[in-house]
Amino acid sequence: MPTLAPDTAAANAARTIALQMLEERGRGAVLVGVARVDAALEHLLQALMAPASNSGDGLFLPDRPLGSLGAKVALVRRLGLIDAPVERALSALRKLRNAFAHSTESASLADPAHRARLAEIYAEARTNPLWAPLETVLAAQPPSAHGHLEPALRDYILLITILVAFLEATAQQLRPYQPPVVMGFSGVIRQEPAG
Repeated sequence: MPTLAPDTAAANAARTIALQMLEERGRGAVLVGVARVDAALEHLLQALMAPASNSGDGLFLPDRPLGSLGAKVALVRRLGLIDAPVERALSALRKLRNAFAHSTESASLADPAHRARLAEIYAEARTNPLWAPLETVLAAQPPSAHGHLEPALRDYILLITILVAFLEATAQQLRPYQPPVVMGFSGVIRQEPAG
């Protein structure tokens, strides 16, 4: 299956995301990063779904079927919208977010347990054509009030950036799914493809 080359819009969006993520550190970086991925997954699913019949649908609210990150990851994988390495990355990020959110101690991406959890994911993500250019952009940034960018945080920012940019780029290329048949009270109705 051919892959789509990243377009200029995705590359620009990725650069913006990476620079915004520089403002976060520690627990905040992890929580904000995974929240951005969660929002991109929701957007991806919404791009494929028919619009809600009413404004109070709430399908993505926390206590609803697609309110959790895990449910969104499972559904986008089952729909074939992401491949197995991306699913593993998203699942690892969910576990990382939970570890950081429920930790009573100071958590760090440089901790051996977190580094080990993300090492294989980073290796996969480094194959993305935007990794090296974005790494250069981050390296060119002056030190923040927090000091120089740590390698563990840099890699995390790059991973989040690539995931969000490509999830959003995928969503932009989707149209709502139209099933070939629909069940109605009059029976099964065959639909003509749009277009």
